Amino acid sequence: MTRVLTTILMTAVTALFCFCTVFLPPIGDPNSAPNQHVTPYYIENAKEDTGSPNIVTATLADYRGFDTLWETSVMFVSGLTAFLILMNSTEIGDKIMPKKGEKGGAKREE
Repeated sequence: MTRVLTTILMTAVTALFCFCTVFLPPIGDPNSAPNQHVTPYYIENAKEDTGSPNIVTATLADYRGFDTLWETSVMFVSGLTAFLILMNSTEIGDKIMPKKGEKGGAKREE
């Protein structure tokens, strides 16, 4: 019974979202609000305002830093995860994070 209700609810929500797309501007419309005000300013002034040569970094970290604070945290965790995965297959990584059944781990040099 719960599965049927969930399916009905998800179908209704999906239909509502699909219906609401009629009110969105066409993709790439140069006359839409974001393309008229925000986007040109970011493209023209990103390097001067933020000092970052990368527009994506300037937008996420500087222009929208407060309202996308959690996006920055997600980017950090993603980078850290990739680093740990790559480090796990190196000799230094094996010393810090030993494989199952091996002795080791971070040891203090005396």
